[in-house]
Amino acid sequence: MHPTKKSIHQALQQILDTKIETANSAINSAKESRDNETKSSVGDKYETGRAMMQAEQERNEVRLMEAMKLNDQLAQIDLEKEYNRVEIGSLVTTSQGIYFISIGIGKVPVGEQSYFAISVNAPITQAMLGKFEGDNFIFQGKEIPIKTIH
Repeated sequence: MHPTKKSIHQALQQILDTKIETANSAINSAKESRDNETKSSVGDKYETGRAMMQAEQERNEVRLMEAMKLNDQLAQIDLEKEYNRVEIGSLVTTSQGIYFISIGIGKVPVGEQSYFAISVNAPITQAMLGKFEGDNFIFQGKEIPIKTIH
């Protein structure tokens, strides 16, 4: 297993754990506020406040589901596998940056270096899928060499 890949994976897991925790906390807070509003209000103000809290709860439930879906996708990545071509789970070093083909989170700092966690559906991933070390791929009109794949 490439040690850098494990570090990036751990950083992504921490990001997702925080997103899940934040969404759960916000959902619980919205439920609590809604329930307190139910006890203390009457009339139009009550309905408006309740609807706003319900909408907030629903937004956070969507965030929670998205974070849990990414968490499931991250769990599917085989950190032990040796990669020789670009595919999900590979760590790809190019002249433009270092990409971990995993989940679409974006820039992830690990130590002194930043990496890009990108999904298999990202346009740049689509451009480099199936390529090998030493191959070039075209992205946004630029020819980009693949230096290493782990």
